[in-house]
Amino acid sequence: MSLLEELSGIVGAAFAAEGFPSELGTVQPSDRPDLAQFQCNGALTAAKQAKANPRAVAEKIAARLKANPVFSKVEIAGPGFINLDLSDESLVERMRTLAADERLGAPRKGEGKTAVLDFGGANVAKPMHVGHLRSAIIGDTLQRLFRANGWNVVSDVHLGDWGLQMGQLISEIGRRGIAPIYFDPHYQGEYPAQSPVTMDDLEELYPAASAACKADPKRLEEARAATAELQAGRAGYRVLWQHFVNVSEAGLTREYGSLGVRFDLWNGEASVECLIGPMIQDLKARGLATESEGALVIPVAEPADKKEMPPLILVKSDGAVLYGTTDLATIIDRVRTSGPDLILYVVDQRQHTHFEQVFRAARKAGYSGKAQLEHAGFGTMNGPDGKPFKTRAGGVMKLYDLIAMATEEADKRLVEAGLATEYPEDERNDIARKVGIAALRFADLSSHRVSDYVFDLARFTRFEGRTGPYLQYAAVRMRSILNKAEEAGLESALKVAPSTPEERTLILQLLALPNAMAGAEHNRAPNILCDYVFSLAQIFSRFYTAHHIMSEQNRALQLTRLALVAATLGVLSKVLAILGIEVPARM
Repeated sequence: MSLLEELSGIVGAAFAAEGFPSELGTVQPSDRPDLAQFQCNGALTAAKQAKANPRAVAEKIAARLKANPVFSKVEIAGPGFINLDLSDESLVERMRTLAADERLGAPRKGEGKTAVLDFGGANVAKPMHVGHLRSAIIGDTLQRLFRANGWNVVSDVHLGDWGLQMGQLISEIGRRGIAPIYFDPHYQGEYPAQSPVTMDDLEELYPAASAACKADPKRLEEARAATAELQAGRAGYRVLWQHFVNVSEAGLTREYGSLGVRFDLWNGEASVECLIGPMIQDLKARGLATESEGALVIPVAEPADKKEMPPLILVKSDGAVLYGTTDLATIIDRVRTSGPDLILYVVDQRQHTHFEQVFRAARKAGYSGKAQLEHAGFGTMNGPDGKPFKTRAGGVMKLYDLIAMATEEADKRLVEAGLATEYPEDERNDIARKVGIAALRFADLSSHRVSDYVFDLARFTRFEGRTGPYLQYAAVRMRSILNKAEEAGLESALKVAPSTPEERTLILQLLALPNAMAGAEHNRAPNILCDYVFSLAQIFSRFYTAHHIMSEQNRALQLTRLALVAATLGVLSKVLAILGIEVPARM
């Protein structure tokens, strides 16, 4: 139970004792922290229900609360707001509980539940670029958060590995005569285990094939024919396609890994191909799929719609299936294999209508089971011109190049700050890499996911202000204090209750971690954790500036403050780990 839940329970019981709904006892952090730590506004609603004076109702509630030793102050403000402060003894007692909990109070909202998280969305045979950054970072942070909150999480990259682009590649390889064995319709032997093309080859082949198909209708028809034969099961094409997938997956694993992103599943659109035919037959048999202008569709409009909602197209008039078809079949597969309570798609906000169509179709057909289907959309990462970020030459920047830029900029910042200057080269390079990734991840996550944000690498890599590197440095400083204490033979322990405003504020922020984690999960909003952890670092800085620690002469006070340092480092490290930010051992 979080502190706010505990306090709301206490105040709710006081309301219930006066004959009011206990829900009116909801406690929140005070809007005026200079006046109180917490507040409850329920007396105003209670008074309206009882047609009574709000202050009179608040006074009855306050009288009951004053008898509880958990509070050091219970006051009424304005028309009937109830202001609350916890006693110092209550604070240190709850702080001891938090410090003794290996989960640091993390809410277990997901216990016994399974969530499938669909994010990443990279394509086979194409290099990752900055357009893949937000899905990877936001999706990975949400999977870390859900796991920390007790969920069983299955993450799926859901590769783009099917469709016309595969036919374009196959036909291009055939034209160039790179691997004729795969194009021989009479070949009966074993195909080579080694791919005839590398990821570098694919990065050259696909753009060439795509451009040729755009320029020449005959070339496009050739690619479509290759696509049809691939999907019909032509042996050589299927093996060649598998080579594309294997080569791409190895490259993508490295690319995602450089950001600290991992997936449980590397499924793609092709993984549900066998489900599409039976699914379409089922939808036809139940009258859910209908013909419309030569295409097969599922109407998904609802009476309450305020704008037109087009039907979901399953099969085009030319017989081709679309993304919506494979997405619907993927829901069937996920429900069968994982039995999820939630399927969460972390995909560009511009795809929201598409997902609404798919979700409605799944619910209409009864394919979603018990799963809640949800799209967590996000905005774009923009350049200074306010348009999607590109290279200086105007092209799409590869993710590998972006990470290299961030690492180089981080190294410059280390030099400017005089950090890690005398460390071994390998360690220094590792620190620069971690700082660069922290800059990228925190910059992306600290804005609300639906918002666009402007990419400013020079600002993101600073060691001051609202940045990932600032938080890393704060954690390194805390660890340095604790290392010095250990060398001096000191062990931290909460011996005494807080006695200063800085201590109380720090403890309250530490105790607020469960609410931050619960709020971030509920809203699918990693920026809530960014706000929380940045505030924690600032509050700790004020605490550190105002108090002696290593030079404190009162041993009980010294050990207590060391315990607060240790607890702050533990909470800071936990949240940074959820955000996917590694903390160097030193700087």
